[in-house]
Amino acid sequence: MTTKQRLESSLRDAMRSGNEVEKRTIRMALSNIKFEEINKGNALDETGISALLQKEIKIRREAIEDAIKANRMDLVKENEAEIKVIEHFLPKQLTEEELRSLIIELVKETQVSGLADMGKVMKLALARVQGRAPNDLVSRIVRQVLSG
Repeated sequence: MTTKQRLESSLRDAMRSGNEVEKRTIRMALSNIKFEEINKGNALDETGISALLQKEIKIRREAIEDAIKANRMDLVKENEAEIKVIEHFLPKQLTEEELRSLIIELVKETQVSGLADMGKVMKLALARVQGRAPNDLVSRIVRQVLSG
C-alpha cells in the first residue's frame, strides 16, 4: 500500500472515529499532494510524498517556535499533535549518527575534498536518504563532514 493510499484510508478511519486533529491534518496533506500532482502534471512518487510530508513537519515546527514566542501553548499542542499524525506516514527516520556515518561513507566513495563538492555529495545523499531525514539536517551534516 502506497503512502497516499495509507493517507486516504486513515482519513476514512478518522472521519468514522471523529478524530478532528487527524482528519484535518490528513486532509491538508492529501490536498497538498494533489496540488503538487496537478502542478507537475503527474503523480508523485514515494520520495516526493515523503519530501512533501517532511515540509509539512518543518512548517509546523516553525509554527511551534512562533507560538512559543507568542506564549500560545494551545497552538504548540495543536501543532505537536499534527506532527505526530504526519510522522506516522513517514518511513523510519534516521538518527543523526546514522546519517553522519552514511554521509562519511559517501564522501569516501566519491573522494571529494571540500565544500566545493557539496552539491555532488548532497545529490547522492538525498538519493540514499529518500525522505528518512529532513533535507536541512542532511545539508548541515554534509557541510560539517566536508569542512573537517
